[in-house]
Amino acid sequence: MTAEIINLNKVRKAKDRAEKERRAEENRIRHGRTKAEREQDEALRARDGAALDGARIDDAEPGYKRSGETEDDLDPGSVS
Repeated sequence: MTAEIINLNKVRKAKDRAEKERRAEENRIRHGRTKAEREQDEALRARDGAALDGARIDDAEPGYKRSGETEDDLDPGSVS
């Protein structure tokens, strides 16, 4: 009954190499894009941000009421 001898240093180094390769693959995916792709993504983000800003409802607008509210609901003096 002899056990298989394992060199722990080689196992540790192999594990480290595998981890570095995994991180390198993630970085290639994340950063390996062309300038045109990056610019297109930035333009889409800017367009989406502008659309959200344009659709924003400001509570300070005069005459603004949420659905189901009455004039009494908007009067700050009627707080019970």
